[in-house]
Amino acid sequence: MTQKVKRHYLEICSLQDLKEVSKPIVNYSLDLLEPKNFQLNKFFYKNIGQKHKWIDRLVWVDTQWMDYVSNKRVKTYIFKKAEDLVGFFELIFHYEKKEVEIAYFGLLEDYQSKKLGSYLLSQAIKKSFVDNINRVWVHTCSLDHKNALNNYISRGMKVFKTETINI
Repeated sequence: MTQKVKRHYLEICSLQDLKEVSKPIVNYSLDLLEPKNFQLNKFFYKNIGQKHKWIDRLVWVDTQWMDYVSNKRVKTYIFKKAEDLVGFFELIFHYEKKEVEIAYFGLLEDYQSKKLGSYLLSQAIKKSFVDNINRVWVHTCSLDHKNALNNYISRGMKVFKTETINI
């Protein structure tokens, strides 16, 4: 059975265009995952992605996960409330193009619809605009969280391409 999915590509080309959301008042933290730990990337991918049909990495064996997260261009940030895992994002730096792709981004289900995604996206964009980066981009689709597209646009990102695909 095939399903039509609408995919949107969005970009932001200046940190000045970011419509930032303040950090939640409670005990939240956001840290670069150091040392790198493929098990956390895998955990978030599976637990957030299962509801949104993230499937491309489900076939990966542990060595593929290790190779991916150990790539110097990939940075993973982990969002926590006290010691509890809340969400994550993965950034892929394309230094030769002076751009960053927000590869994966999301919150665990217990933390969704609490405006935490707006803060987390603000931080993903801010952490991307380093080292002479001129563009941050992402793609989302109709299978993602119902607020995903609106969150990207509300943070100042602009749609530059839309397509319909069959999966």
